[in-house]
Amino acid sequence: MKKAIVILMAIIFIAACSSTGNLGMITKSQANPTSILSSSQSYKEIGLVKGSACRFFLLGVAPWGDSTVTQAIDNALANGGDAMINVSVTSSLYGFVPIYNIFCYTCTAVEGIAIEFEAH
Repeated sequence: MKKAIVILMAIIFIAACSSTGNLGMITKSQANPTSILSSSQSYKEIGLVKGSACRFFLLGVAPWGDSTVTQAIDNALANGGDAMINVSVTSSLYGFVPIYNIFCYTCTAVEGIAIEFEAH
C-alpha cells in the first residue's frame, strides 16, 4: 500500500507530455533556403547531430529561455554544418506540482544529419 501511495504522489507532483514530428530539411536561421534550393547545391554529410532549447516558467508568469525550433537547430549546428536533413523534432512539457503551476519547463529537441553545402 505504501508503494502505491508513493507512486500516486509522484504522478501528482510530476507530469509531462511530448510530441514528435519529422522534417526533410531545416537550415540555420541565418541561411536563405530559397537560394539554396534554387541553385541545387551539392553537399557533404557531416554526421549525426543533436540539439535542444528550453524555456522555464516560475509560477506561470516569469518565463526565461528560448525553446524554439530555430534555437534548437542553431545549437545542433553550432560546431559546423549549414543545414540538417532527416530531422526529428520533439517538443516536451514538464510540470512540477502542475495543479499550482509552481515550476514548469518546455524543451524542443532536434536530431538529424548535419550537412555542409559545397561551393560551386
